Amino acid sequence: METLVGTLSKAGSIYKVENGYIGLPQMDLPGCDAAIGDSLSNPDGSVMSAGFFELKASDPLVYTYTYDEMKVVVQGEFILTDQRTGGVTHAKERDVLFFPKGTTVKSETPDYALEFFTGHRSFAP
Repeated sequence: METLVGTLSKAGSIYKVENGYIGLPQMDLPGCDAAIGDSLSNPDGSVMSAGFFELKASDPLVYTYTYDEMKVVVQGEFILTDQRTGGVTHAKERDVLFFPKGTTVKSETPDYALEFFTGHRSFAP
């Protein structure tokens, strides 16, 4: 198990990560101000991973999901466009999203947005 961001502690079988959204690694995509990092990656061999995704107003991020993933918008607003259908979703704080494996999404924000994600991922990022 790997913790990329935040401070990890464990009490019995319970894992805790503090500040898992601070200092997210940049995605280094030209024109796109996006950062992502796992807070927990496959703890104790689990297929689950979780972390945070941050996007600032910039060029959009186009991403194809290689595994099923769920997200909760923590802060701000995301404008999400399904690249296959053209359908647009406006997701704001406390909205819950599901992205099936294989979905390609264009993500944008008018200002700033932060999501918590968890996914069924049995491989390292």
